[in-house]
Amino acid sequence: MKKGIPWTTAEILAATKGEPITGNMTRCFSGVSIDSREISIDDLFVAICGNVHDGHHFIENVIAQGVRGILVNRDKSGALSRTWLMEKEMVCVAVDDTTRALGDLAAFNRKRSAASVVAITGSTGKTSCREMTASVVGRCFNSLSTRGNFNNEIGLPLTLLQLDRSHQWAVVELGMNRPGEIARLGEICSPDVGVITNIGPAHLEGLGSMEGVMLAKGEILEKIKPEGTAVLNADDVRVLQLAAKTSRKVVFFGLSRDALIRASAIRETGHGVSFNLELPEETVTVGLKIFGRFMVSNALAAAAVGCLLGVPAMEIKAGLEDFKPVRGRMNLSETSRGIHIIDDTYNANPASMEAAITALRSLKGPGRGILVAGDMRELGKHAEDLHGKIGALCARSGIARIYLTGQYAESVRAGARDENMDPKNILIGTREEIIENLKDSLRSGDWVLVKGSRAMGMEKVAQALRDW
Repeated sequence: MKKGIPWTTAEILAATKGEPITGNMTRCFSGVSIDSREISIDDLFVAICGNVHDGHHFIENVIAQGVRGILVNRDKSGALSRTWLMEKEMVCVAVDDTTRALGDLAAFNRKRSAASVVAITGSTGKTSCREMTASVVGRCFNSLSTRGNFNNEIGLPLTLLQLDRSHQWAVVELGMNRPGEIARLGEICSPDVGVITNIGPAHLEGLGSMEGVMLAKGEILEKIKPEGTAVLNADDVRVLQLAAKTSRKVVFFGLSRDALIRASAIRETGHGVSFNLELPEETVTVGLKIFGRFMVSNALAAAAVGCLLGVPAMEIKAGLEDFKPVRGRMNLSETSRGIHIIDDTYNANPASMEAAITALRSLKGPGRGILVAGDMRELGKHAEDLHGKIGALCARSGIARIYLTGQYAESVRAGARDENMDPKNILIGTREEIIENLKDSLRSGDWVLVKGSRAMGMEKVAQALRDW
């Protein structure tokens, strides 16, 4: 990762409210790292207690590599010999919670950099929207953007810690699965512009209800700077409820007549989706190199941010058209056997599953449409019902065959059968069994959509079909 602004020990203490245990308080560090495998000797090592690894177990390793600064949990600092730390000339700072301290360091760095921040959240589309927005903003500004899935209380700080004084804007993504998480992430990044792509049935296990999802997403509005702007989806009734309550300035995007940034004449082509982008002062035609009408909403959100920042219309168009699909997000390929693979395996929830099935129905034309689906996770008590609705949608959408794996495969099958889908065309098995059956039954001209929550590993099915 690119280094950000150097750190003095005094700044580390000021940012984290930490307790100095040992070391030269005038020492400086070039950056912050949580990974003992990739750390530079002039970095500060923050020992994060993760779900899998505890960074405190790697302290001896990083010190042996020549690192001279560590930030540790106070309740684990007693296990470290002060004599040994002083012999190594170590700066050691203790805090109550190193994960929270990492966020505090990032918030401090965000404030001392010259950059403004766009923060994007939503139930679906936030990763694609983030990439589109970064592409638009990057046309006119020196900008930094989240990479991969760095959208949680560890990933977001690691992005913001890369900010330096040359950056003008940062475009970041905020993810969550429990109440209060967006509020904390908003506290860290202090957005000038906050975007909500939509609000749908995702993470219901941790949030309980759609009302809970709406309130959790709405936490971003409270963290936008008072003089900042909320960029909101005018086509989403729950987003409109949040808009009615916020004191922040609001810019709407969508297909609604109430939207300032609109799309019309949406057309699906062999190369992607095109539409007329209607901005306040002019209209331009945009051709996205990605499939699925639902991607237009993400593009409108990105265009609204660009418009707000003063990016000219033709640069907004260029930024959107430069966007390349995120891996596992509606990636379309054709095999040597003439089989079309739609790889949408990055993640899944009911809203994104519905959007992908709708895209499959449109793209397949006269060909056979086939869904290969794994479970949608984190739906709690709503899981069986929502999986059943996906099965019913498949049957109504004319999907020829459904291949299912996971805990809720039977719920999907039941939903499809309730809509009179032939049971012979609904198969349940392991990923390996599904792959073998597909190889026996697919024929040239078939369209295969592969989708499921990240933990289901459905990308292995998509890759096996591409390699076949």
